[in-house]
Amino acid sequence: MKKIIIGVLATISGLVMLFTYRTSLDAAPAPVTAPGGQTSGSGTLTDGQYTGSSAATRYGPVQVQVTVSGGKITAVDVPTYPDGNGVDQRINSSAIPQLVSETLTAQSAQLDMISGATFTSTGYIQSLQSALDQASH
Repeated sequence: MKKIIIGVLATISGLVMLFTYRTSLDAAPAPVTAPGGQTSGSGTLTDGQYTGSSAATRYGPVQVQVTVSGGKITAVDVPTYPDGNGVDQRINSSAIPQLVSETLTAQSAQLDMISGATFTSTGYIQSLQSALDQASH
């Protein structure tokens, strides 16, 4: 009888954990487009340096700064990102360079999320879009 009770409690605990588990899909952002329905990068960008608005994430703010030259994104800096603990530092030391590289290749905010850095990726894309919106005016 004791084994049955333990088995039932274990099953109930497992079901509770299963139904309360939050996947990374819960945080996936909607596609980001510029005004008029065009993605930034498909139009002409004005040369200069643009700082996107700070995007709040679960683990801290993310802010992106882009440099546009010849109508193209030539440099990306990320002056603000979560780095308050060792885990944040480890994740973002890999994720930020990947996001910067993707930005320079894509020339837009239409980027793939970095696995394991969903919140940073989301904040980065939001701030990047803000900077590109400024550059497209």
